[in-house]
Amino acid sequence: MTSSESSHLDVPDAGLRMVARWGLWINLATFMIGYATGVISGALLYIRGDLDLHDAQQGLVTSILLLGALVAAMFTGGLADRFGRKMVLGGAGLLFAVGFIVSALATGFPLLVLGRLVMGLGVGIASALVPTYLGEISPPQIRGRMLTLNQLLQTVGMLVAYLVNLAFSGSGDWRAMFWVGAIPAVLLVLIVRRLPETPTWLIAQGRIDEARTTIGSVVGAAGAEKVIEHYRHQEAERRRLREQDKSPEQKGWRVLLAPRVRPALVVALGLAVLQQFVGINTVLYYAPTIMEETGLSASNSIVYSVIIGIVNLAMTFVSLRLIDRLGRRPLLLISLVGMGISVALLGVSFIVDLGSVILLVCMLVFVSSFAIGMGPVFWVILAEVFPPDVQAQGSGAGSAVSWLSNFIMSTAFLPLTGAIGSGPVFLIFAVICLVALIFVYRRVPETKDRDFAQIDEDLQARAGRHIPN
Repeated sequence: MTSSESSHLDVPDAGLRMVARWGLWINLATFMIGYATGVISGALLYIRGDLDLHDAQQGLVTSILLLGALVAAMFTGGLADRFGRKMVLGGAGLLFAVGFIVSALATGFPLLVLGRLVMGLGVGIASALVPTYLGEISPPQIRGRMLTLNQLLQTVGMLVAYLVNLAFSGSGDWRAMFWVGAIPAVLLVLIVRRLPETPTWLIAQGRIDEARTTIGSVVGAAGAEKVIEHYRHQEAERRRLREQDKSPEQKGWRVLLAPRVRPALVVALGLAVLQQFVGINTVLYYAPTIMEETGLSASNSIVYSVIIGIVNLAMTFVSLRLIDRLGRRPLLLISLVGMGISVALLGVSFIVDLGSVILLVCMLVFVSSFAIGMGPVFWVILAEVFPPDVQAQGSGAGSAVSWLSNFIMSTAFLPLTGAIGSGPVFLIFAVICLVALIFVYRRVPETKDRDFAQIDEDLQARAGRHIPN
């Protein structure tokens, strides 16, 4: 059922469990994101010798996935509005499968880059569309937890990738690391066919009976009628507000520039940039490389990355328990304080050479702080701040900017550390954490237990925009 139309409904436990199952299965797509981004950290230690890759080629093998994700995320909203959420997510599964198979069969640098690029297209679709799907099927009672599943399964995928890397580290069989990823990709293609389309998309397409059937399976027939009526009321209210703004109805990306939508766009894109510029993925992608700087062997470096992955997963579970209790804003603020302090200490540790154990502790606190707030809450906010009629476009824009920022940081990290040293780079990340803390405090609304009208009122007020009644 739609995410913001049912706060007044008493959803039975059986309905909540059904939605949770749908959410868990669709998040196999975000599991694939985690595996695709995590597997390269260990595989690259062996690929570089086997295929004789120099530093620039190694960087491109890592970052080309992010460019593929950026491109796919930009077009996902339009495709999802035209063909439906299900069909496009099934296409993501197919892209994942092809990408992993091509990478596993690669005999040189060009094929490996091609495989990683195709894999990245799947990553972009999944990252842009899974939050939309979850937001559109989830009753408000469990919306936060459902959307946090997005980050949780991505974390699980990354941890599984680290464990697979560790399992094959003795033989250095990087091809097997990619072959393992093809298995859940094929499973995703098969599973998506059995999941329901979201009621929001069905109603927008005029397929009211199908929407009524899906919603009714969760809240019953009477509840389904209330949800559909509420959706129609919200659509009428949005038309009224567009007329007040004197904004003509627009299509494509231009809908996000309408005066009423801009505050949500600022929040989504601001969080997308800051989530990456705090440096989290430089730690997750390059943990083995960072730890090798302290003199550890490749295998021992992978062990350290597994420890980081376990902590990342554990703290994401904590966030899953807290997000519908404490709310989104408190978790973001707590997260950024912890990240800022720990990454500053990480920078100092590099500068004064405190050793691998202290570095690991600092990285664990940094990753833990991210996993409890900034990691999962960004995707929750992304699925809650946009009007339902532009949700897919908004999520696509936020996801695209997130992957672009990720690409910039991942590409620049190693050259930057080579130029000024790891310590100063991590101190820069600490300053960015402070900037993010101020941004969240001033611009990000609380979305817990609120329907879109309440969220939008808070958004407009924080933007200093007066909306007439």
